[in-house]
Amino acid sequence: MIKRVTYPTLGEVEKADRLLLCKWYRILPSPETEAQVEVMDRIVARWREAGGFTPQISKAIGFQ
Repeated sequence: MIKRVTYPTLGEVEKADRLLLCKWYRILPSPETEAQVEVMDRIVARWREAGGFTPQISKAIGFQ
């Protein structure tokens, strides 16, 4: 059974650390609603501000 991934809230995005931002950036499906587009845009902005992926983060979330 495939586990459905749900989008975080904007509040959760604002509180997220770099690792969590990277996880969301990697695993969230493409947005389907305007609300999801807004959340994804903020995830991407914060992910860039945080410095994006490092080799260590990629390894920690299962991508090498």
